[in-house]
Amino acid sequence: MFTVYYMACAEQADEKVRKVRGALTLEHLRVSWDKPTTPYINFFTSLLRPKFMKYPPRAIRIPRPQGSSYKEPVSAWLYFDGPLKELKKLDKIVLDVPGGGFVAMNPRTHDDCLLAWAGKTGLPILSLDYRKAPEHPYPYALNECYDVYHSLHSTRGRCIGLSGASVPKVVVAGDSAGGNLAVAMVLMLLASGSTNSRLWRGENRLPPPEACVLIYPALDMNIGNWMTDEQMALIKDRRMRKTNESVLRRKSEDYRNLTPATPYGSDDEEDSPPLEGKKVLRGDSDGLTESPTAIHLSAAHTGADSLSKASKFPEEPSAYARLSQTSKPAPMKTRLAMSSMISYFNDRILSPEMMRAMIILYIGPHNRPDFSTDYLLSPLLAPEQLLAEFPKTYFLTGERDPLVDDTVIFAGRIRQAKYAKWLERKELGLSSGREAREFNETDHVEVTLIPGISHGFLQFVSVFPEGWRYIFRCARWMREIFDRVDAEEQDRLDRQNGNAVSGSVDSMNGILKGGRHHRRMRTESSGDEDRPLEMGMSVLRKNGSQGGTPPASSGNGAGAHERRETTPTISDRRRSNRRPDVSRQKSLVSLASSDDLLGRRMKGLTGVLGGESQIPPTP
Repeated sequence: MFTVYYMACAEQADEKVRKVRGALTLEHLRVSWDKPTTPYINFFTSLLRPKFMKYPPRAIRIPRPQGSSYKEPVSAWLYFDGPLKELKKLDKIVLDVPGGGFVAMNPRTHDDCLLAWAGKTGLPILSLDYRKAPEHPYPYALNECYDVYHSLHSTRGRCIGLSGASVPKVVVAGDSAGGNLAVAMVLMLLASGSTNSRLWRGENRLPPPEACVLIYPALDMNIGNWMTDEQMALIKDRRMRKTNESVLRRKSEDYRNLTPATPYGSDDEEDSPPLEGKKVLRGDSDGLTESPTAIHLSAAHTGADSLSKASKFPEEPSAYARLSQTSKPAPMKTRLAMSSMISYFNDRILSPEMMRAMIILYIGPHNRPDFSTDYLLSPLLAPEQLLAEFPKTYFLTGERDPLVDDTVIFAGRIRQAKYAKWLERKELGLSSGREAREFNETDHVEVTLIPGISHGFLQFVSVFPEGWRYIFRCARWMREIFDRVDAEEQDRLDRQNGNAVSGSVDSMNGILKGGRHHRRMRTESSGDEDRPLEMGMSVLRKNGSQGGTPPASSGNGAGAHERRETTPTISDRRRSNRRPDVSRQKSLVSLASSDDLLGRRMKGLTGVLGGESQIPPTP
C-alpha cells in the first residue's frame, strides 16, 4: 500500500521516508528490501513477467569442502530449465551472488533476473542464499562463497547434479553487495594460488572463473567525500572518455552550478595522455625511474616532495632536486571532485544512511579492519599483481548510481594492470600474433553505463520495462563467454593434434631422407647404434665365387620367403650368449660407402612397407 502511495504522492512519501531514514534500523532494511517475496507483490510481478522456464527453481544445500573451518552446508537456489537428467550432460555453471546490502534479500527476490538468465542461456544458474549480517558478520558470507566455488571444483559439479565427468567451467555474477562478495572471492582464489596460503590440504590450486559479470557492485567500504588525483586520472583516461562522459560532466557541473559567472577551462585541457607510451618519472628511495603505467602527479605534489627531499639530504644533489630545477610549473591535472556517494546524497534508492548502516552491520561489533589495506573488504584496493591475473570482467551500472565511481575506478585499475602485464610480456618477447601488436582492452574489461538510472534497476523491471534489455544483455555476455571458452579449447586441441600429426610426418620424412631413425628393441643398447653397418658373407648363393649350400625353397610358392642358413662362428656364439634375443652374423666386408648405407636402409624400409612378415633387425 505504501508503494502505491509513494507512486501517487511522491513528495509526501519522501517526507515520511526521510523520517524513517533518520532512525534507520535493521528491521526497516529487511522489510523494505524483502518486499518482492511478499505474496501480493510476488503474485503481480509473476503476472507481468514473461514465461522463461517450465521448471520452477529448486532449493538445494551444498556441503562444505573437506578441510573447511565451517561444517554447515550452504543454502542455494538452482535455476535450470530442464530435468535433472539433462543437467548431468552440462559442464557449465553460472555462480550468482545476489545483492541485498549484506543484510537482506535472498535469491527469490531476484527471480526476474535469474529466471531470464536460465531461460535465455539454457545453463544452470546457482544463486547463493548466504548467511546475512549482523548475525553472521564479515567474513562469514565471503567464506561461504569461497567454499561453494571450492566444492564445485572438488566434486566436479556433482554437488549440484552434474555428472562429474569433468571440472565445470564457471562464470561468476554478482550485483550490489553480491558484486563485492564475487570480486573478493576471485581475489581470494588468485591470492591462494600466488602465496599458497589458503590452499586446502591435499588439493591443487583452484583456477579462477572464466569471467565475471558485475552489476552496480559495491567495491569500497571506506566512504569518502573527495576524489584523489590518481582516481580521477583513471576515470579521465582518454580511452574511457566516451564511456565516462556523463560521470565527468557531473563532476564539472558542481562548479558550473555554484559559480556560473566564473570562467573555467574546458574539459579538453584536462585530457590525460593515452595509456600506451605514457612514461612518467616515479620517485623511490634511490632516485627516479621510468614507469609506463604510473599516474602523473601534480606539479604541486612533485615540487613539495622535491623540496622536502632536498632539505633532508642537502649534501647529495638528489634526483628530486634536479627535477624541481628543470621542471616547469604545471597546473593541477584534475579539478577538486566529489565522490558519487556524496554527489547523489538524496538518492531515493541508496542513501548515505543506508550505506552507513550496511557497512556497520556487515563488519560487526568485534572487527576492526584496516580500511586502507583490506582488499577483501574493499576490493577497490586490490594489489596490481592480482588485478593483472583477474579474469575478463563485464560491468553494468547506472550513471546516477551512488556507487558508479567504484565501477569506473575498478575497471580503470584492471585495465592499467593488464596493460602493464602486456607491456612486460612484449618487452620480454613472450607475446605473439595480435597480442604482440596491440593492447585490446575489450579482451579484459567492458563497461556499460546506463544514462539517467540509479542503483538496483534490475529489481524494478515490472515498473521499468527497459530493464529487461539489460538483463538479456547480461545473458548474452554469459553465452558469449562460454562460446569463447569452447572455441579456445577446440583450437588448443586442434593445435595438439596438428603437432602430433606434423611430428609423425616429420619423422617419416626423416626416414625417407636417410636420417637416423631407430626402432629400439628392449635388449638393444645405445652403444650398438654407433656400430657401422656390416654385411655378413657366411652365406653365399649358388652363383657365388665360393661354394656353399643353395638356398632351399619353403615350398609355399613364388611368394614364399627364402630361408637362409648360416654357419655360426666363435664370435657369433659369444655374442649370442651375451644377448640371446639378438643374433649377429660374422662380418667379412664393411660397407664404408654412404650410398650403400642408404640403399641398405631403403631396402629395409620398403620391405616393411611392402608387407613382408619379418622386419629386418636394425644393425
